[in-house]
Amino acid sequence: MTPQTPYSADLGSREPLSALRETMARIQTLASGWAPAQFERTYAPGKWTAREILTHLAQTELALGNRARMALATPGYTAQSFDQDRWMAQETGASAASRGSRGATGPVALEALVALNAMNRALFESLTPAERATPFAHPEYGALTIDWLIHQMAGHALHHLKQLDQIEQL
Repeated sequence: MTPQTPYSADLGSREPLSALRETMARIQTLASGWAPAQFERTYAPGKWTAREILTHLAQTELALGNRARMALATPGYTAQSFDQDRWMAQETGASAASRGSRGATGPVALEALVALNAMNRALFESLTPAERATPFAHPEYGALTIDWLIHQMAGHALHHLKQLDQIEQL
């Protein structure tokens, strides 16, 4: 049975590891040729810039990859929630006036995303079905598995790829 995540609609019926691989290749191709100013574009007023989306995706790879590793290595593991907006504020500064003055540049965020995704996919691709069924708990989502996490990550990446594609069209 395919796990249902908040990003299931984005993933659809796609196999999650293939979707992750293809999505990262598309993001890398899309953004690797951008000039610095292009990373500061947004797809809509008040929304994250391309640099911030790439930073968020890298943060997600870091946090969720860690969750998977902790669940695999720690029986009865309970994941800790994180506030994506507070994490972003640490990377970019807390106010619009300080945007761009703190944290990774667009190319650095892209490089981190691609590297973290490759490392996570290597782990996920090596897991047996029993390991993918490893349970862990989350304060907001309840009882989860590594397989749920993989599906979540794949749909989440596709969700943000749509935004990056919109930015590319500007």
